[in-house]
Amino acid sequence: MGPDDLTPAVELPVDEALCLLRDGELAVEGRLVEASNTTLYCAISHGDLAAACVYKPVAGERPLWDFPDGTLAEREIAAYEVSAASGWGIVPPTVYRDGPLGPGMVQLWINVDEAVDIVSLVRRSNSEQLRRIAVFDAVINNADRKGGHLLPTPAGHIYGVDHGVTFNVDPKLRTLLWQWAGDPLTDEAVDVLSTLRAELEGALGDRLGDLLTTREVRRTVRRVDYLLQQRCHPWPDGDRPAIPWPPI
Repeated sequence: MGPDDLTPAVELPVDEALCLLRDGELAVEGRLVEASNTTLYCAISHGDLAAACVYKPVAGERPLWDFPDGTLAEREIAAYEVSAASGWGIVPPTVYRDGPLGPGMVQLWINVDEAVDIVSLVRRSNSEQLRRIAVFDAVINNADRKGGHLLPTPAGHIYGVDHGVTFNVDPKLRTLLWQWAGDPLTDEAVDVLSTLRAELEGALGDRLGDLLTTREVRRTVRRVDYLLQQRCHPWPDGDRPAIPWPPI
């Protein structure tokens, strides 16, 4: 199957996308060979509606020394839940479901604006979208915010993907988005963090509790509390690498 034969990306309202991802029929069309874990390009269809999506089966996850085996897909779903609760729409619609290679993460494929230079993008200090992603990454303790995990769309939105190494109980934040380190959080960020804190005591906390350990959820609450207390973007931790490798 050549590139012209692949099912194309389709923009969908979030609710419609989630229904399609949950209930549609998955068909594998290709594999992203550069990914460290098994990452499959799939068509997902239901009735007359079809779209492209990413499918990462748990069975294809590479073991990591600092994350429990077989948990990366659920961490991706947890990141989506936090993104959805924030209202920032950082993570594309994502679900956990069964597929041709067993259960795993299924996420709507995003059409990327290939004209955007990622190196230039990650250096920008005037992008409110990137600044929101920096706050989001601090909340989920993202250990791998590479430039290639940022997806600028032709419409101008910037998505973040590949959130399997998140929510560790130990500090793991590694990112290219350090340009706001030490700067005060925006009023919007403070409002969003306050909302997240309240929802972590309710529905959001319950959803994360189905995906993460109790200790991991508690550490997420603690990170949000710390950000609200400090009211500023975190600095890199000098005890570990602050930038992922490779960075792009």
